[in-house]
Parts: sequence; C-alpha cells; structure tokens
Amino acid sequence: MLVYNITFHVEDEVQADFLRFLKEEYVPQATQRGFVHSPLLHRVLPHVEEEQGRSYAVQFRVKNADTLRFWMEQEGRALSRRLVERYGSKVAGFTTVLEEIDLEK
Repeated sequence: MLVYNITFHVEDEVQADFLRFLKEEYVPQATQRGFVHSPLLHRVLPHVEEEQGRSYAVQFRVKNADTLRFWMEQEGRALSRRLVERYGSKVAGFTTVLEEIDLEK
C-alpha cells in the first residue's frame, strides 16, 4: 500500500475558497473512481509564527505505483490543471509518495 501526499502552500487571501475547493470538488473528484481512496486532510503547523499563508497536506491511499501512475494520467493531471487555473501562483504544491512499512514485521 502506498500513500500519495500532496502538500499545498496557500496564500491567506484564497485560503477559505481553497479549503472549500479541496473538500467539495478536488477530493470527491480524485476519489470518485476508487483508484485513490481514504483521503485525509491535515493542516501543516508552521515552523515560524510570522510565516505568510498556510500549508495543508492531502493524503490518499493507493494500491501500488501502477495504479497511481494510471490515476495521474487519467485524473490527477486534470485536477492539477484546474487548481492552477483557479489559483495560479497563490497556491504552490509538491507531491510525495510514501510506502507503508508494517511495524509488526
């Protein structure tokens, strides 16, 4: 099992709309066909209190790398384009793919 993590840094002026977009559009569309599932949304706590904007991490579980590649080609890229078209440089993001390790073995 893999975890697909997307971390976004969001400027203050679009924060409320961005969170609404994530909850009502981005996540439901991303998980609609079941290739990525079990979404989680986290606020990343700032290292420095004066930091401008806020950061959020969205995580999805995905079966394997092939499934993630397929999802990216079929759905993920289009969602990313929509996000860029809507927010431009007011939202910046990067992705991380994590492999789950069983603590019992």
